Amino acid sequence: MPRPDTGPVSTRRRPLTVRARILATVLVLSALALVAAGGTAWGLQRIRVDRNIDEALGRTITELRTLAATGVDPDTGTAFRDSDRLLYTMMSREVPATHEGMIAFIRDNVRYQTQDIGVPLALDPELVHALSDAWQLDRVVIDTLRTSQREYRYAAVPVQVGDSTPGAMILAFDRDAEQAEVGATFRTYGIVAAGSLLVLAVVGWVLSGRLLRPLRTLRETAEQISVTDLSRRIPVDGTDDLSEVARTFNDMLGRLETAFRSQRRLLDDAGHELRTPITIVRGHLELMDPSDEQDATETRALALRELDRMHRLADDLVLLARSEAPDFVRTEPTDVGTLLDNVLDQARQLGDRRWRVTNRAEAVVDVDPERVTQALLQLAANAVKFSDDGSTVRLGSRLEGDELALWVEDEGIGIPPEQQDRIFERFAQVTGPRGRPAAGSGLGLSIVAAIAAAHHGRVAVTSAPGRGARFTLLLPAPGVEPVPIPDDEIVVDPDEVAAGGGGQDGAR
Repeated sequence: MPRPDTGPVSTRRRPLTVRARILATVLVLSALALVAAGGTAWGLQRIRVDRNIDEALGRTITELRTLAATGVDPDTGTAFRDSDRLLYTMMSREVPATHEGMIAFIRDNVRYQTQDIGVPLALDPELVHALSDAWQLDRVVIDTLRTSQREYRYAAVPVQVGDSTPGAMILAFDRDAEQAEVGATFRTYGIVAAGSLLVLAVVGWVLSGRLLRPLRTLRETAEQISVTDLSRRIPVDGTDDLSEVARTFNDMLGRLETAFRSQRRLLDDAGHELRTPITIVRGHLELMDPSDEQDATETRALALRELDRMHRLADDLVLLARSEAPDFVRTEPTDVGTLLDNVLDQARQLGDRRWRVTNRAEAVVDVDPERVTQALLQLAANAVKFSDDGSTVRLGSRLEGDELALWVEDEGIGIPPEQQDRIFERFAQVTGPRGRPAAGSGLGLSIVAAIAAAHHGRVAVTSAPGRGARFTLLLPAPGVEPVPIPDDEIVVDPDEVAAGGGGQDGAR
């Protein structure tokens, strides 16, 4: 019976995590280091063992030569007269080490051998056969020989005294046995190294997990972020590089959240506020009688007014959207007195009012002169909008502690206490004397508040119904010392405004 097709089977393996790659790299490098160190030490120890064997062989050869040159035959008390007696005496005096053996030849025949101690060389026929002709050598030979039983490090010493029958003495160490101690030591080293790698793996796994925890949290946070929710942040409690990555990521999320919030607000505000003038223009165009010249003219004028209002509204919305950008304000050392003079020059064109400067700070403060001027002119325009012709509008500046205060004060209708908390919200408008909202988009004071916030400052309002309002920009001015100056008011009469009079000179 055929099996149902379940679709292609994925053979793609999941890639190793950073944690696993780091641990694998550390373990591989540590293992290579241990192998290199152990291998080098093992090789040096084997060389040292061979050197010790050669030194022991050299000492025995020296003793044999000394005995042949200066020794005496213990039986006769005279110098040795044949090779056999010399070899016998040497074999009887020399006690082989644990892994050492000796054998003596007279010509090709084994004459003497060690028994019960050391290595029984005579019991290894391959060794006996290989070295049976050593009596024919013309010099001492030290070499290595491997048989089926073991590997030897040996010295072959030819011996001949006078015209006696020549012979040879073979001194040999069981090299395998001597090197076995080195092997046992490094087997222990291998076990210890493997245990160390295991401990390193466990500790490395735990430590790498702790070190990479910010990255895992970053990934989990990124997976949970959506277009509608950018509020999640990574908890950071360290000071290392990964903690700095997490802080940078949090800062990036904050900027993204601010940008998305600004975009959503712009879209919401634009959709809400632009719908009204579009509806008005559309309604009048649908009802307009093209054959009626007066109706067409009035509709055209209304459409242009509404388009102008839409243009101003769009400019204000774009400005508010930009107010949350880091480069919205560009501060520079600014002469506050000169700035206030420039604001006065421009404000005088806004309406038929008595413009006064009630206080003028003489100081240089780090602010954005263009944005501060824009905010003060907006407050001045508000003062004109909510006050009567011929009334007084007062401007001033003063250093108050670590803050610079810039204010605009009018004698208009004032702001009810219940509305003062919301007048800086977007599209919020002060209710007029007859209970109707004042004309305008309701974005002016929001722009002023945004400019103050971009300077890390704030806006304060003091007002009462029928007694006017005073709006004060409070901007940071740390370390700026106020310069005492006498209060000086400048009165600009409406006639002077119309004639372009000299009130400006008095301001200075």
